[in-house]
Amino acid sequence: MSTARILVVDDNAADINLLRMALDAQKENYHLEVLRNGQDALRFVQDQTGSEHGPDPCVILLDLHLPQFDGLAVLEAIRKTPALAHVHVVVLSGLASPEQKNKIAALGAVYRQKPFQLSEFLELGASVLMMCKGSTSLAQSV
Repeated sequence: MSTARILVVDDNAADINLLRMALDAQKENYHLEVLRNGQDALRFVQDQTGSEHGPDPCVILLDLHLPQFDGLAVLEAIRKTPALAHVHVVVLSGLASPEQKNKIAALGAVYRQKPFQLSEFLELGASVLMMCKGSTSLAQSV
């Protein structure tokens, strides 16, 4: 089985650790790449425009409220980058306005309330790996 490459853009270390635990609990191969702010995420997106970039992530988990550039700015950049335009993006936040949710949907991503309990993180981990396998669509899995 190939290794799922998952990118998470989040500045909350506790959330990242819980996500890693949730993915580990699935007993499947994955590589989690972590970026801590919007500037690093935009740099990642820009780096994907060259021909020398590595394999695309199968899923990008994107916090809506990031330092330097917010998740919407990063999502717009992802969708404008041909090498990443096809990648599943799940935007996570504890709070999003109806306008933000509409914009997320218009950009082809899914909004999901950020998990607060371990069981919710476990569900997210399972959903992410199912998306990477291609066994479910983005809307069905989250």
